[in-house]
Amino acid sequence: MRVVSAFCLVVLSLGAAAQTAPVTAPASPSSVTNLAAVAVSGVQPGPGLWKVSKGGHSMLLLGVISPLPQLMQWRSADVETAISGSQQVLQLPDVKLKVDVSFFGKLFLLPSAYSARKNDNGATLQQVLPAPLYARWETLKLKYIGKDSGIERWKPIFASQELYKKALKANQLSKSGGVQASIDALAKKYNVPETSTEYPLVIEHPHDAIKAFKSSGLDDIACFGRTLDAVEQDMPAMTLRANAWATGDLEALRKLPDSDRRGTCITAVTDADFAHKLGLSDVPAKMEANWLELARAALAKNTQTFAMLPIKELLSPDGYLAKLKAEGYQVDAPDDGSDDGDPAAASSAAASPASGASAPAMSPASH
Repeated sequence: MRVVSAFCLVVLSLGAAAQTAPVTAPASPSSVTNLAAVAVSGVQPGPGLWKVSKGGHSMLLLGVISPLPQLMQWRSADVETAISGSQQVLQLPDVKLKVDVSFFGKLFLLPSAYSARKNDNGATLQQVLPAPLYARWETLKLKYIGKDSGIERWKPIFASQELYKKALKANQLSKSGGVQASIDALAKKYNVPETSTEYPLVIEHPHDAIKAFKSSGLDDIACFGRTLDAVEQDMPAMTLRANAWATGDLEALRKLPDSDRRGTCITAVTDADFAHKLGLSDVPAKMEANWLELARAALAKNTQTFAMLPIKELLSPDGYLAKLKAEGYQVDAPDDGSDDGDPAAASSAAASPASGASAPAMSPASH
């Protein structure tokens, strides 16, 4: 993973979360929720479950977002009941990078991968960035990273991702909130097999790939600037979205703005020349096709399946669920009494906990 991270870190770290555009035009955070911009803690239920069904077979889906409150304890009786009654759990869609070299070959690639993370000819961020942008970086770096001189020679896209990670932690936010670990524990508890939905991306000639990355580079200034915007301005809105997910407020999730940082940074990678050579430019579409194929197979085989998707794919009018609906599957949002199953217009009420079900407290993540 370290070998390939030098030229596709953003594709890995952002994964499926940036595959679609925001669902609606965002409203200002203050107009859609009265939750304070401080991450919630303690036991939280999360959102209700979506349902896809056809011919007596169903799939129950949990929509997830990132980041989530670091100190929450996620407890969902609905999810435990759903997993206990399922024959299969589909994991989140993602990319699995495979490097086609031997173990020793990977070891020899490490120095090249680490050098690819740095600017050409040992240049510093101060030398490659516009002065106003670097001044903002200096302020935020001191606040969240400290006096780390090594990062000053990283390419802007890598430096900004490190800043973003540190800023999340400082604002008591976590990349995953421990949701995946909790799902894994429940699947193990009820002996329900989990199925990876990762799209395998094979790098057949990693030496050439790293060489191509170094020679073509990235137009990553826009990604760098948008990440600084996210750290400076978007943390309150991200916290409100994280709180809305934790408390099951789907209406707030529809209306709160989602940062376009992910999309900007993924574009910086997928539009680069080396990305086209490696097949990275069409990865989001391949990830979607891969997940839909596995979902159709699970719906045909199992009486009930449990799955997870980025919540954007559940709410978007052209997301994954919308594609299934167009194929004739019925799609119902939590507590949606209608039959139209429109993900974009479905009721926002969270599903009520199943009676008599018990769920363990889910430990917060330690990201």
